[in-house]
Amino acid sequence: MDNGLMMQYFEWYMKSEPSLWSTLKKDAEKLSKTGVTSLWLPPAYKGAEGKNDVGYGVYDLYDLGEFRQKGSIRTKYGTKKEYLEAIKALQAVGINVYADIVLNHKMGADEVEEVSAQEFNQLNRYQMIGEGKTIGAWTKFTFPGRKNKYSDFKWNWSHFDGIDWDQDNLVKSIFKFSGKEWNEGVDGENGNYDYLMGADIDFDNREVFDELVKWAVWYVETTGIDGFRLDAVKHIPASFYRDFLFAVRNATDRELFTVGEYWSRSVGTLTAYLDSIRAEASLFDVPLHFNLYNCSKSNGAYDLRTIFDGTLVRENPVKAVTFVDNHDTQPGQALESFVEDWFKPMAYALILLREGGYPCVFYGDYKGISHDKIKSKKVMLDKLMKIRKNKAYGPQHDYLDDPDCIGWTREGDAEHKDSGLAVVLSDGKGGTKRMYIGRQFAGAHFSDVMGNAKYNIKIDEDGCGNFYVNRGAVSVWVRKEPK
Repeated sequence: MDNGLMMQYFEWYMKSEPSLWSTLKKDAEKLSKTGVTSLWLPPAYKGAEGKNDVGYGVYDLYDLGEFRQKGSIRTKYGTKKEYLEAIKALQAVGINVYADIVLNHKMGADEVEEVSAQEFNQLNRYQMIGEGKTIGAWTKFTFPGRKNKYSDFKWNWSHFDGIDWDQDNLVKSIFKFSGKEWNEGVDGENGNYDYLMGADIDFDNREVFDELVKWAVWYVETTGIDGFRLDAVKHIPASFYRDFLFAVRNATDRELFTVGEYWSRSVGTLTAYLDSIRAEASLFDVPLHFNLYNCSKSNGAYDLRTIFDGTLVRENPVKAVTFVDNHDTQPGQALESFVEDWFKPMAYALILLREGGYPCVFYGDYKGISHDKIKSKKVMLDKLMKIRKNKAYGPQHDYLDDPDCIGWTREGDAEHKDSGLAVVLSDGKGGTKRMYIGRQFAGAHFSDVMGNAKYNIKIDEDGCGNFYVNRGAVSVWVRKEPK
């Protein structure tokens, strides 16, 4: 089998025209040829800001750009018809589609309800502030534009456990509804990190569980998606997704690859979550992202021998989805930690050309981010992605043995003609590393496809070569015999 490669096909500030879904339909074949095997698409349902909503201010999960709600029929990314056509076009060329599902909260309620609530300390969600009172809570969701199509379920305050706005007194704070408790089994930041934003869904409510499972089954059967990207799982009990995934997979008889976003730098926290969810799921390797980010900001002072220390790809390579950046880390976002441009080729080599992990390329790197005048790195990424597709196979030999210059080799396999490669990268001074690539290559010539080293090298009779890299660069050596 060819290597798997995911791409996150959106960034926060992308324009709504032309429709992303229409663009994807046209781009499907080109993406497949570069080695992309799956796409993580943005939330496809109607948000509180209608056609201007990136998708995380969830209003109506059943409105995929079909009903006139929140000022538009379409979502930011297009209409339901365009969405379904894009999915079919992608799957026709062998690309799986993963849907971003946001179940932690809802926004843009249709009506205010009077609810008894207590105000809580934002930094300690177990500490109540002052006396309980009645507040005006935006918690009634009736979806008048949809008129009960697909579901007649109406959300009210009992389906939530808190909110961050009192409409009666125009006060922004964290309010927990009387008789409710924050969900347990969530991240311990701020005491209990159940509450994140909007009307916070109460996952202890059986009606909520049944409705969300019913919706997910409808969504899978309506769209034909191949899996999920789960948003904000640190704010949702692990037990919910354990039961939710079991129920949806059972009802649809689909494998449904699933990756969760648990934003934590602690690999112990991530592995504990994987243990507690007790379901077939992966997580994004947030610790690796921060290692790459810190290296890019260190002006060559980072010890490259430690680049994989404390990462999920080292602890559990099968469950690690590796990435360099995403829509949350890009400039201007709450989790901004954007890897510096000069280090992007090295960072992507580290996730694309190694055995461990399921790498995810960011649209903002691939296409650029016009909002911040960040240029596309498509030429560099296409090169690395195609090398992953064609060459990055076979046993791996690591040479992570120098603070400024590290490397590894892949021996290749019989299923991929001329596969095998050697990678050397540096965040400071360049150098040469003697590395074993396999006796089957004895006498063969290798060339740096990144164009940093201008000469070929010859593999000796022991299967070793002296592979070179320039200062602050990456060289990727593949077999290329002189004409």
